Amino acid sequence: MKPALFLLVILFSKSLFGQKKERVYLNPKNTTANWYIAIVPENKPVTASMFLLDGFGASPTDVLLQSDLPTQAANQGILTIIPVLQTGPLYFGVDDASQQSLRNQVQHTFTKYRLQGKPFFIGGFSIGGTCAVKYAQLAVQNNYPIKPKAVFACDPPLDWERFYNGAKRVARLSGSAPVNGEVRYMIDRIEKEIGGTPQTAIQNFHRLSPYSFSDTTQKAVKLLVHTPVMLITEPDVQWWLKERGYDLSYSNFPDQVAVINELQHLGNKKAVLITTNNKGYRKPNNTRHPHSWSIVEPEPLIKWLLAQ
Repeated sequence: MKPALFLLVILFSKSLFGQKKERVYLNPKNTTANWYIAIVPENKPVTASMFLLDGFGASPTDVLLQSDLPTQAANQGILTIIPVLQTGPLYFGVDDASQQSLRNQVQHTFTKYRLQGKPFFIGGFSIGGTCAVKYAQLAVQNNYPIKPKAVFACDPPLDWERFYNGAKRVARLSGSAPVNGEVRYMIDRIEKEIGGTPQTAIQNFHRLSPYSFSDTTQKAVKLLVHTPVMLITEPDVQWWLKERGYDLSYSNFPDQVAVINELQHLGNKKAVLITTNNKGYRKPNNTRHPHSWSIVEPEPLIKWLLAQ
């Protein structure tokens, strides 16, 4: 296949800080999915690469709006890829199609940018973080040729059984009041993607979830025993109670605490939990929200990644 038919590269901007931004379509006939933005260091050699996956329904441009992580990483010689997978912006992340698309993009960028032999990191926000953690696990399980040196995630849901039961509880507590549309959507989406409920398809929940509290074999989490893992969360219970009416059962941070605790008990000395306070704000209006990219501090994260 000729390269021109395989991808279309559009250089759409150049920053003032020595970075080049490229928008790359793996299929030029499809501009809605299977593409990425690359933030490429220009004034220094590329020494490492990083995939950043955004949350549910978002896009690479949202990452660049909400976080300075990609540009600060480029200043340290890290080429950053922010993808939209073949499964589109509303991707589920842990499903086979999303993971295969992510693997294809990783392989493609390693060839295009000649990244072989250089450290590779992966991380993401919300369901993007879920997707990143799952990739790191599958890379170990299936012995991928490209494994991340470290993985990080910003407030991801990791236990789909817990998430599903929490959503059902939100619906029950709402009584006769209308159920939040996002909650209803996630209940239906989980049943569709996982093929049932925890009562009818628990093995599917265990297979697809990066972590399962009810899986006492610890099958998924054990895959990360030798991988540096950083999870970042802002557990503002009062905000969730006041603004959404949610409690711990429908919050992501219990998953993250459990994962780091289990990894540390299993012997992973590079499993780190970062908790923040009053750092969660969303641009452009700086709206308060603890579930935000802003709880990730780029400088210490990059320093931690490069130390692995």
